[in-house]
Amino acid sequence: MDRVILHCDCNSFFASVETVLNPEYKNVPMAVCGSIEDRHGIVLAKNELAKKYGIKTAEIVYSAKKKCKDLVVASPHYKEYVKYSRMVNEIYKDYTDIIEPFGIDESWLDVTASIKLFGSGKDIAEKIRERIKNEVGITVSVGVSFNKVFAKLGSDYKKPDAVTVIDRDNYKSIVYPLPVSDLLFVGKKTALALDSIGIRTIGQLADADLQVLSCMFGKNGSLLLDYATGEENSPVVSKREDAKSISNGFTFKHDILDFEECRIGIDYLAEEIGMRLREEGVLASTVAITLKDDSLRSIQRQVPQNPPTDLAREISKTAFSILQSQWKEGKPIRMITLTATNLSRSVMSSEQLTMFDEEGIDKTREKNRLRENTVDSIRRKFGNDSIVNGAVIDTDLGLYNKKNKKG
Repeated sequence: MDRVILHCDCNSFFASVETVLNPEYKNVPMAVCGSIEDRHGIVLAKNELAKKYGIKTAEIVYSAKKKCKDLVVASPHYKEYVKYSRMVNEIYKDYTDIIEPFGIDESWLDVTASIKLFGSGKDIAEKIRERIKNEVGITVSVGVSFNKVFAKLGSDYKKPDAVTVIDRDNYKSIVYPLPVSDLLFVGKKTALALDSIGIRTIGQLADADLQVLSCMFGKNGSLLLDYATGEENSPVVSKREDAKSISNGFTFKHDILDFEECRIGIDYLAEEIGMRLREEGVLASTVAITLKDDSLRSIQRQVPQNPPTDLAREISKTAFSILQSQWKEGKPIRMITLTATNLSRSVMSSEQLTMFDEEGIDKTREKNRLRENTVDSIRRKFGNDSIVNGAVIDTDLGLYNKKNKKG
């Protein structure tokens, strides 16, 4: 028997929560934006009325205001988003304990074992949709299918506040006409590469030759084909085996002598570590740095990270402070490795974070957390190269070469 997988996507989540908190936003075009005092701040979320003006996520506020002069700009409140996310997930738990979050506002649910209790996958999806609307005050779109990829396409297919079933009987008529860029993990570069060989829809990808795809994308070619044909069968993973540590290292093109260049490298490494910590849902209580000189001799030092964190900025700051205290500026550095260790589940530590007052360090952490989660969301949708720290592009450090990233 096929599995029954739901993908639940809270519609315009940040904007929806702000509207619950401020009902006056309901009948006006509104966007949640970061750094609203700065004309270069970006749109983090927008409501349905703002979408009608063509306002896009990640668009700068200045541009959005040009499209809609009456746009109401709301400041983000990340703690509220966490709170509402938990409320939504508590509803999911009434129907299954197999839940895999995909960001703060999306989750996959495996309800195969629940259909005898609650009815079909569509029945369960409708129950969840109605309960979230009535009990939480926001809307959710739900895709119902026999695998995770098609369930995700289902939740995207009709919005807001809708349920779409993609099953064995109708998946070709629904899925195959969709643009190939709608497929999970098909970013801009992959879509352009597929377009270059005449593949523009998911149906065309499903009919493609595996050997051609493998030549273009390596082992990911087979994965793309499975995604398009519905053969993808990865499980919904509610609990991952806890990693003991997460590391990221880099050997520079030339020896680094200047601490400011080291800071750029540390920022770059910390960014990926922070993203992986958030993906795993864990916080690091210790940050370690390994430094290797031009003779390939290395030292490793570590310090406690208090409070535990999954934020790249905090990991980078701690690692750089170790470098300053343990290494003499001007002494060559060939390689730097950062390690986040002593990991704990973030849900176990999140209650403690709310005990700080609203000012000072907690307010700064909330702003940084919002920024980094937003970057995660944009990269998941548009690819890792959609946002890159300008300080690392095409430098002689060798961290990121824009020319080599084009595809």
